[in-house]
Amino acid sequence: MIRGLVSTQPLRQVTRKPFYSSSIFVKGMATSAPAALQNEKGLHLLTMPTPNGRKVQTALEELKDVYQTPFSWTYIDISKNIQKEPWFLSLNPNGRIPTLVDNSQSKPFPVMESGAILLYLDQFGFADPLEHNEMLQWLFWMNAGLGPMQGQLNHFNKFAPEKIEYGIKRYHDETLRLLSVIDDHLSGKWTKEPEREYLAGNGKGKYSWADISTYPWVYIAEFSGITKDELASLKHLNAWLERITQRPAVQRALNNYAKPE
Repeated sequence: MIRGLVSTQPLRQVTRKPFYSSSIFVKGMATSAPAALQNEKGLHLLTMPTPNGRKVQTALEELKDVYQTPFSWTYIDISKNIQKEPWFLSLNPNGRIPTLVDNSQSKPFPVMESGAILLYLDQFGFADPLEHNEMLQWLFWMNAGLGPMQGQLNHFNKFAPEKIEYGIKRYHDETLRLLSVIDDHLSGKWTKEPEREYLAGNGKGKYSWADISTYPWVYIAEFSGITKDELASLKHLNAWLERITQRPAVQRALNNYAKPE
């Protein structure tokens, strides 16, 4: 959980040892790397407003609100395969966004994979280790379940060169099932507990990386191919979505990362 957002409980601080990487900005860094990436200290995000990009955009915006943590960012146009250029691959050999570079270390430290970036940024967790683990469960569930399945629905429904009904139906049905898992969890259907406001934490839960990671995918569920009627039936999911959408940091993450003119 991000300290100070919703809970007044004392939180455990994790001591982070300094990380050091090879001197990627001195040796082998292509001249096409963004100037800000090479010249500015602090956190620099290489991103595009995809669901995975928005996870980290939201995290950084929330940290800025709570801690005034400064960061800079560069738009990476994946339609032009910028993420496959040598300078980018020297930071992330998988060639994907988002990628975070921490220039506050004595040598820059790149972090790939949205879930790993959230955990790198998160120096604080729930005071209760069981609550903290519950947050991790939902974070991993998101990265292994809803994200990949809905991503495939996006592909087969929007971008595949031909319509393959089997693929569309398979990923539609699995995405809808996973959204229903969230709805059931928030409703307390299986636990017989009161309705929840957030995915992890005791009682109604507390806003955490679990919500930040899941929100961008739920936000585009209709674009992916889940119908309005299907979404309307998930009332607890919709209440959760609206609750998070109203956060100022989330609004900035949704609206302030467009492609430069």
